Amino acid sequence: MADIQGSYDHLFTAVPSALAALLDEGDAGGSVAVFVDGRPVVDVWGGFTDADRTIPWQRDTIVNVWSVTKTMTALCALVLADRGELDLAAPVARYWPEFAAAGKEKVLVRHLLAHTAGLPDWDGPVAELYDWTSATARLAAQAPQWEPGSEAGYHSLTQGLLVGEVVRRITGRTLGAFFADEVAGPLCADFHIGLPAEHDHRVALTIPPQSRDDGYAASAPASGATPAAGTPIRVHDGNSVAWRRAQIPAANGLGNARSVALVQSVMACGGTVRGARLLSQAGCDRAREEQFHGDDRVLGMPMRWGLGYGLFGNTYGWGGWGGSLVMIDPDARMAVAYVTHQMREPADDNRGLEIVTAAYDGLIGLRA
Repeated sequence: MADIQGSYDHLFTAVPSALAALLDEGDAGGSVAVFVDGRPVVDVWGGFTDADRTIPWQRDTIVNVWSVTKTMTALCALVLADRGELDLAAPVARYWPEFAAAGKEKVLVRHLLAHTAGLPDWDGPVAELYDWTSATARLAAQAPQWEPGSEAGYHSLTQGLLVGEVVRRITGRTLGAFFADEVAGPLCADFHIGLPAEHDHRVALTIPPQSRDDGYAASAPASGATPAAGTPIRVHDGNSVAWRRAQIPAANGLGNARSVALVQSVMACGGTVRGARLLSQAGCDRAREEQFHGDDRVLGMPMRWGLGYGLFGNTYGWGGWGGSLVMIDPDARMAVAYVTHQMREPADDNRGLEIVTAAYDGLIGLRA
Protein backbone atom coordinates (compact mmCIF):
# COMPACT_ATOMS: atom_id res chain seq x y z
CA MET A 1 0.00 0.00 0.00
CA ALA A 2 1.18 3.53 -0.78
CA ASP A 3 2.81 5.44 2.07
CA ILE A 4 0.52 8.15 3.42
CA GLN A 5 1.87 11.06 5.48
CA GLY A 6 0.04 13.42 7.82
CA SER A 7 -2.47 12.89 10.60
CA TYR A 8 -6.06 11.82 11.05
CA ASP A 9 -8.63 10.93 13.68
CA HIS A 10 -8.88 7.13 14.03
CA LEU A 11 -12.60 7.31 13.15
CA PHE A 12 -11.61 8.58 9.69
CA THR A 13 -9.21 5.78 8.76
CA ALA A 14 -11.19 5.16 5.58
CA VAL A 15 -10.03 8.51 4.17
CA PRO A 16 -6.25 7.93 4.10
CA SER A 17 -6.98 4.38 2.97
CA ALA A 18 -8.95 5.77 0.03
CA LEU A 19 -6.06 8.07 -0.91
CA ALA A 20 -3.62 5.18 -0.68
CA ALA A 21 -5.84 3.13 -2.99
CA LEU A 22 -5.81 5.90 -5.59
CA LEU A 23 -2.03 6.03 -5.49
CA ASP A 24 -1.87 2.24 -5.75
CA GLU A 25 -4.07 2.47 -8.84
CA GLY A 26 -1.45 4.62 -10.54
CA ASP A 27 -1.98 8.22 -9.47
CA ALA A 28 1.25 10.16 -8.94
CA GLY A 29 0.26 12.16 -5.86
CA GLY A 30 -2.41 14.03 -3.95
CA SER A 31 -3.66 15.35 -0.64
CA VAL A 32 -6.92 15.10 1.30
CA ALA A 33 -8.33 17.12 4.19
CA VAL A 34 -11.54 16.82 6.17
CA PHE A 35 -12.55 19.61 8.53
CA VAL A 36 -15.42 19.24 11.02
CA ASP A 37 -16.50 22.18 13.17
CA GLY A 38 -13.61 24.11 11.62
CA ARG A 39 -10.97 21.64 12.87
CA PRO A 40 -8.97 19.14 10.80
CA VAL A 41 -9.88 15.52 11.45
CA VAL A 42 -7.93 14.43 8.36
CA ASP A 43 -4.86 16.11 6.87
CA VAL A 44 -2.93 13.62 4.73
CA TRP A 45 -0.87 13.47 1.56
CA GLY A 46 1.14 10.97 -0.42
CA GLY A 47 2.88 10.09 -3.65
CA PHE A 48 5.15 12.26 -5.76
CA THR A 49 5.10 15.75 -7.24
CA ASP A 50 6.71 14.85 -10.58
CA ALA A 51 5.70 12.55 -13.42
CA ASP A 52 8.93 10.55 -13.01
CA ARG A 53 8.02 9.91 -9.35
CA THR A 54 11.33 10.97 -7.89
CA ILE A 55 10.27 13.92 -5.68
CA PRO A 56 8.03 13.04 -2.70
CA TRP A 57 4.86 15.05 -2.09
CA GLN A 58 5.42 17.33 0.93
CA ARG A 59 3.15 18.85 3.53
CA ASP A 60 3.35 22.22 1.79
CA THR A 61 3.09 21.00 -1.83
CA ILE A 62 0.54 23.04 -3.78
CA VAL A 63 -1.15 22.42 -7.12
CA ASN A 64 -3.44 24.17 -9.58
CA VAL A 65 -6.94 23.13 -8.48
CA TRP A 66 -8.53 24.51 -11.65
CA SER A 67 -12.26 25.17 -11.18
CA VAL A 68 -12.23 24.57 -7.43
CA THR A 69 -10.95 28.16 -7.57
CA LYS A 70 -14.52 29.22 -8.38
CA THR A 71 -15.56 28.42 -4.81
CA MET A 72 -12.95 30.91 -3.54
CA THR A 73 -14.18 33.58 -5.95
CA ALA A 74 -17.78 32.94 -4.91
CA LEU A 75 -16.83 33.32 -1.27
CA CYS A 76 -15.32 36.74 -1.98
CA ALA A 77 -18.55 37.89 -3.63
CA LEU A 78 -20.62 36.54 -0.74
CA VAL A 79 -18.44 38.39 1.77
CA LEU A 80 -19.06 41.67 -0.07
CA ALA A 81 -22.78 40.93 -0.27
CA ASP A 82 -22.89 40.20 3.45
CA ARG A 83 -21.24 43.54 4.15
CA GLY A 84 -23.84 45.33 2.06
CA GLU A 85 -21.26 46.46 -0.51
CA LEU A 86 -22.57 44.21 -3.30
CA ASP A 87 -26.20 43.74 -4.32
CA LEU A 88 -26.43 40.33 -5.98
CA ALA A 89 -29.73 41.29 -7.59
CA ALA A 90 -28.33 44.48 -9.14
CA PRO A 91 -27.33 44.87 -12.78
CA VAL A 92 -23.63 44.22 -13.31
CA ALA A 93 -23.48 47.62 -15.05
CA ARG A 94 -24.19 49.37 -11.75
CA TYR A 95 -20.63 48.51 -10.74
CA TRP A 96 -19.07 48.10 -14.18
CA PRO A 97 -20.75 50.60 -16.56
CA GLU A 98 -18.91 49.42 -19.69
CA PHE A 99 -20.47 45.99 -19.25
CA ALA A 100 -23.87 47.26 -20.42
CA ALA A 101 -22.69 47.10 -24.06
CA ALA A 102 -24.12 44.68 -26.62
CA GLY A 103 -27.42 44.04 -24.89
CA LYS A 104 -26.12 43.15 -21.41
CA GLU A 105 -28.01 45.82 -19.48
CA LYS A 106 -30.19 43.16 -17.83
CA VAL A 107 -27.37 40.85 -16.74
CA LEU A 108 -27.47 40.72 -12.94
CA VAL A 109 -24.61 39.95 -10.58
CA ARG A 110 -26.31 36.72 -9.54
CA HIS A 111 -26.34 35.63 -13.18
CA LEU A 112 -22.54 35.78 -13.20
CA LEU A 113 -22.31 33.54 -10.15
CA ALA A 114 -24.89 31.06 -11.43
CA HIS A 115 -23.50 30.60 -14.96
CA THR A 116 -26.67 32.07 -16.48
CA ALA A 117 -25.20 35.32 -17.88
CA GLY A 118 -24.85 33.97 -21.42
CA LEU A 119 -21.09 34.56 -21.70
CA PRO A 120 -19.67 31.03 -21.32
CA ASP A 121 -16.88 31.12 -23.91
CA TRP A 122 -13.45 32.66 -23.85
CA ASP A 123 -12.77 33.47 -27.50
CA GLY A 124 -9.53 35.40 -27.16
CA PRO A 125 -5.96 34.10 -27.22
CA VAL A 126 -4.74 32.28 -24.13
CA ALA A 127 -2.09 34.96 -23.58
CA GLU A 128 -4.79 37.63 -23.22
CA LEU A 129 -6.07 35.85 -20.11
CA TYR A 130 -2.91 37.04 -18.39
CA ASP A 131 -3.78 40.70 -19.05
CA TRP A 132 -6.70 41.57 -16.77
CA THR A 133 -7.60 44.84 -18.48
CA SER A 134 -7.69 43.34 -21.96
CA ALA A 135 -9.52 40.19 -20.86
CA THR A 136 -12.30 42.01 -19.03
CA ALA A 137 -12.66 44.57 -21.84
CA ARG A 138 -13.19 41.71 -24.29
CA LEU A 139 -15.97 40.27 -22.13
CA ALA A 140 -17.58 43.68 -21.63
CA ALA A 141 -17.90 44.04 -25.40
CA GLN A 142 -19.51 40.63 -26.01
CA ALA A 143 -23.20 39.98 -26.57
CA PRO A 144 -24.87 37.25 -24.49
CA GLN A 145 -25.61 33.94 -26.21
CA TRP A 146 -29.04 33.66 -24.56
CA GLU A 147 -31.46 35.75 -22.54
CA PRO A 148 -29.60 36.27 -19.25
CA GLY A 149 -31.12 34.22 -16.45
CA SER A 150 -33.14 31.98 -18.75
CA GLU A 151 -30.58 29.21 -19.23
CA ALA A 152 -27.35 27.99 -17.67
CA GLY A 153 -24.13 27.23 -19.49
CA TYR A 154 -20.98 26.62 -17.50
CA HIS A 155 -18.68 29.68 -17.66
CA SER A 156 -15.48 27.66 -17.21
CA LEU A 157 -13.00 30.53 -17.65
CA THR A 158 -15.13 33.64 -17.93
CA GLN A 159 -16.95 33.46 -14.60
CA GLY A 160 -13.90 34.42 -12.56
CA LEU A 161 -13.05 37.37 -14.79
CA LEU A 162 -16.63 38.62 -14.65
CA VAL A 163 -17.08 38.28 -10.88
CA GLY A 164 -13.52 39.43 -10.30
CA GLU A 165 -14.03 42.67 -12.20
CA VAL A 166 -17.15 43.44 -10.14
CA VAL A 167 -15.09 42.87 -6.99
CA ARG A 168 -12.33 45.13 -8.33
CA ARG A 169 -14.75 47.92 -9.21
CA ILE A 170 -16.21 47.83 -5.68
CA THR A 171 -13.04 47.39 -3.64
CA GLY A 172 -10.27 48.81 -5.84
CA ARG A 173 -8.42 45.51 -5.37
CA THR A 174 -7.97 42.59 -7.69
CA LEU A 175 -9.83 39.40 -6.80
CA GLY A 176 -6.55 37.77 -5.82
CA ALA A 177 -5.59 40.66 -3.56
CA PHE A 178 -9.05 40.80 -1.96
CA PHE A 179 -8.95 37.05 -1.35
CA ALA A 180 -5.48 37.27 0.19
CA ASP A 181 -6.41 40.20 2.45
CA GLU A 182 -9.92 39.28 3.49
CA VAL A 183 -10.05 35.47 3.33
CA ALA A 184 -6.71 33.66 3.21
CA GLY A 185 -4.96 36.13 5.49
CA PRO A 186 -7.35 35.98 8.45
CA LEU A 187 -7.49 32.17 8.18
CA CYS A 188 -3.75 31.66 7.53
CA ALA A 189 -4.76 29.59 4.49
CA ASP A 190 -2.10 28.61 1.96
CA PHE A 191 -4.17 29.31 -1.15
CA HIS A 192 -3.23 31.77 -3.87
CA ILE A 193 -4.92 33.36 -6.89
CA GLY A 194 -1.89 34.81 -8.65
CA LEU A 195 1.13 32.97 -7.25
CA PRO A 196 4.27 34.91 -6.20
CA ALA A 197 7.52 33.52 -7.60
CA GLU A 198 8.84 32.53 -4.17
CA HIS A 199 6.29 29.70 -4.05
CA ASP A 200 7.16 28.15 -7.42
CA HIS A 201 9.38 25.49 -5.88
CA ARG A 202 6.36 24.05 -4.04
CA VAL A 203 4.20 23.58 -7.13
CA ALA A 204 3.43 20.08 -8.43
CA LEU A 205 2.75 20.53 -12.14
CA THR A 206 -0.35 18.98 -13.70
CA ILE A 207 0.14 15.51 -15.19
CA PRO A 208 -2.18 14.60 -18.11
CA PRO A 209 -4.08 11.30 -18.18
CA GLN A 210 -2.25 8.18 -19.24
CA SER A 211 -1.68 8.05 -23.01
CA ARG A 212 -2.11 11.85 -23.23
CA ASP A 213 0.53 14.57 -23.52
CA ASP A 214 0.59 18.15 -22.28
CA GLY A 215 -1.47 19.24 -25.27
CA TYR A 216 -4.49 17.59 -23.63
CA ALA A 217 -7.42 20.04 -23.52
CA ALA A 218 -10.41 20.42 -21.25
CA SER A 219 -13.71 18.90 -22.39
CA ALA A 220 -17.26 18.64 -21.07
CA PRO A 221 -17.95 15.55 -18.95
CA ALA A 222 -21.16 14.48 -20.66
CA SER A 223 -21.76 13.34 -24.23
CA GLY A 224 -24.85 15.54 -24.56
CA ALA A 225 -22.89 18.74 -24.09
CA THR A 226 -22.69 21.49 -26.66
CA PRO A 227 -19.42 21.09 -28.62
CA ALA A 228 -16.64 23.05 -26.98
CA ALA A 229 -16.49 26.64 -28.20
CA GLY A 230 -13.88 29.30 -27.73
CA THR A 231 -10.17 28.91 -27.09
CA PRO A 232 -9.13 25.56 -25.59
CA ILE A 233 -6.97 25.53 -22.47
CA ARG A 234 -4.34 22.81 -22.44
CA VAL A 235 -2.24 21.22 -19.73
CA HIS A 236 0.87 23.07 -20.86
CA ASP A 237 -0.97 26.38 -20.45
CA GLY A 238 -1.77 25.60 -16.83
CA ASN A 239 1.80 24.51 -16.16
CA SER A 240 3.30 27.76 -17.46
CA VAL A 241 4.80 30.48 -15.28
CA ALA A 242 2.57 33.05 -17.00
CA TRP A 243 -0.54 31.12 -15.91
CA ARG A 244 0.61 31.00 -12.29
CA ARG A 245 1.44 34.71 -12.15
CA ALA A 246 -1.88 35.80 -13.68
CA GLN A 247 -5.21 36.07 -11.91
CA ILE A 248 -7.76 33.79 -13.56
CA PRO A 249 -10.23 33.46 -10.67
CA ALA A 250 -12.23 30.66 -12.26
CA ALA A 251 -9.30 28.36 -12.90
CA ASN A 252 -5.81 29.14 -11.62
CA GLY A 253 -5.94 28.98 -7.82
CA LEU A 254 -3.07 27.08 -6.24
CA GLY A 255 -3.30 25.35 -2.90
CA ASN A 256 -3.52 22.01 -1.16
CA ALA A 257 -6.37 20.07 0.40
CA ARG A 258 -5.71 21.60 3.81
CA SER A 259 -6.10 25.16 2.55
CA VAL A 260 -9.15 24.39 0.40
CA ALA A 261 -10.99 22.64 3.24
CA LEU A 262 -10.00 25.35 5.72
CA VAL A 263 -11.34 28.18 3.58
CA GLN A 264 -14.58 26.43 2.69
CA SER A 265 -15.10 25.45 6.35
CA VAL A 266 -16.18 29.06 6.69
CA MET A 267 -19.26 28.13 4.66
CA ALA A 268 -19.79 24.92 6.64
CA CYS A 269 -19.54 26.65 10.02
CA GLY A 270 -21.80 29.67 9.71
CA GLY A 271 -19.13 32.12 8.63
CA THR A 272 -16.60 31.80 11.48
CA VAL A 273 -13.51 29.58 11.64
CA ARG A 274 -10.45 29.83 13.91
CA GLY A 275 -11.93 32.89 15.55
CA ALA A 276 -12.12 34.73 12.22
CA ARG A 277 -15.62 35.85 11.25
CA LEU A 278 -15.81 36.30 7.49
CA LEU A 279 -19.59 36.48 7.08
CA SER A 280 -22.86 35.80 8.87
CA GLN A 281 -24.94 32.64 8.88
CA ALA A 282 -27.36 34.38 6.52
CA GLY A 283 -24.45 35.21 4.25
CA CYS A 284 -23.46 31.54 4.17
CA ASP A 285 -27.03 30.41 3.52
CA ARG A 286 -27.18 32.69 0.51
CA ALA A 287 -24.81 30.35 -1.36
CA ARG A 288 -27.52 27.66 -1.39
CA GLU A 289 -30.23 29.84 -2.90
CA GLU A 290 -31.09 27.99 -6.10
CA GLN A 291 -30.63 30.13 -9.21
CA PHE A 292 -31.07 27.47 -11.87
CA HIS A 293 -32.31 23.89 -12.06
CA GLY A 294 -32.22 22.11 -15.40
CA ASP A 295 -29.90 21.00 -18.17
CA ASP A 296 -26.67 22.97 -18.36
CA ARG A 297 -26.13 23.58 -22.06
CA VAL A 298 -22.33 23.49 -21.79
CA LEU A 299 -21.87 20.61 -19.34
CA GLY A 300 -24.58 18.59 -21.06
CA MET A 301 -26.14 17.31 -17.86
CA PRO A 302 -28.74 18.34 -15.25
CA MET A 303 -27.43 20.90 -12.78
CA ARG A 304 -28.60 22.95 -9.83
CA TRP A 305 -26.67 26.16 -9.50
CA GLY A 306 -26.59 28.28 -6.37
CA LEU A 307 -24.65 31.50 -5.98
CA GLY A 308 -21.23 30.39 -7.15
CA TYR A 309 -21.54 26.76 -6.10
CA GLY A 310 -23.06 23.62 -7.55
CA LEU A 311 -25.90 22.29 -5.38
CA PHE A 312 -26.09 18.56 -4.63
CA GLY A 313 -28.90 17.65 -2.26
CA ASN A 314 -28.12 19.29 1.08
CA THR A 315 -24.47 19.75 0.16
CA TYR A 316 -22.70 22.09 -2.22
CA GLY A 317 -19.26 22.69 -3.70
CA TRP A 318 -17.46 22.12 -6.97
CA GLY A 319 -14.69 20.19 -8.69
CA GLY A 320 -11.87 21.09 -11.00
CA TRP A 321 -10.52 19.80 -14.28
CA GLY A 322 -8.34 16.83 -13.50
CA GLY A 323 -10.06 15.68 -10.33
CA SER A 324 -9.64 18.14 -7.45
CA LEU A 325 -12.85 18.75 -5.48
CA VAL A 326 -14.38 20.45 -2.46
CA MET A 327 -17.67 19.46 -0.80
CA ILE A 328 -19.43 21.45 1.93
CA ASP A 329 -22.06 19.99 4.26
CA PRO A 330 -23.40 22.77 6.52
CA ASP A 331 -25.70 20.37 8.37
CA ALA A 332 -22.68 18.31 9.42
CA ARG A 333 -20.42 21.39 9.66
CA MET A 334 -18.00 19.49 7.44
CA ALA A 335 -15.80 20.41 4.47
CA VAL A 336 -13.96 17.77 2.44
CA ALA A 337 -11.20 18.59 -0.04
CA TYR A 338 -9.28 16.36 -2.41
CA VAL A 339 -6.44 17.89 -4.40
CA THR A 340 -4.38 16.15 -7.07
CA HIS A 341 -2.18 16.98 -10.02
CA GLN A 342 -2.85 13.61 -11.64
CA MET A 343 -5.53 13.90 -14.30
CA ARG A 344 -7.81 11.08 -15.42
CA GLU A 345 -10.29 11.07 -18.28
CA PRO A 346 -13.49 12.76 -16.96
CA ALA A 347 -15.72 9.78 -17.77
CA ASP A 348 -13.52 7.51 -15.64
CA ASP A 349 -12.94 9.80 -12.69
CA ASN A 350 -14.87 9.14 -9.47
CA ARG A 351 -11.98 9.85 -7.10
CA GLY A 352 -13.53 12.86 -5.40
CA LEU A 353 -16.75 10.97 -4.74
CA GLU A 354 -14.77 8.09 -3.24
CA ILE A 355 -13.00 10.47 -0.86
CA VAL A 356 -16.26 12.16 0.17
CA THR A 357 -17.91 8.78 0.81
CA ALA A 358 -14.98 7.77 3.01
CA ALA A 359 -15.30 11.02 4.96
CA TYR A 360 -18.96 10.29 5.71
CA ASP A 361 -17.95 6.89 7.07
CA GLY A 362 -15.88 8.71 9.68
CA LEU A 363 -18.53 11.31 10.36
CA ILE A 364 -21.01 8.60 11.35
CA GLY A 365 -18.63 7.44 14.08
CA LEU A 366 -17.82 10.96 15.19
CA ARG A 367 -21.48 11.87 15.64
CA ALA A 368 -22.45 8.55 17.27
